[in-house]
Amino acid sequence: MDVNKTDAKKEFSATLKTVATITLSGELTAASAPIFKAEVEKALQQGVNGLVLFIQELDYIASAGLRVLIFAKQKMDAKADIYVVGGQEQVLDTLEKTGFDQGVILQDTYKPL
Repeated sequence: MDVNKTDAKKEFSATLKTVATITLSGELTAASAPIFKAEVEKALQQGVNGLVLFIQELDYIASAGLRVLIFAKQKMDAKADIYVVGGQEQVLDTLEKTGFDQGVILQDTYKPL
């Protein structure tokens, strides 16, 4: 028996992912962006590993709303995912034209990766 042989068993690990969900509806403008930012900050304070934004009923997103999305992306861990779920064509077009669609996971329905 070879005593130098090491056991090739993989060490056990478990990871808990805490994901916050925020539902946006109406118009995300300069006037409403602080409300959205407060919700994002609340989620960040709870130490979330991901963010799911349900935007099926969001009619419009202004640059102030995009800034909050950028803020969320910058403040979260680099490995954290931001899902943008649903979305009307006008809102999705805005995300695509600004390139923000490259930094999030766009989905019709929420399916964690």
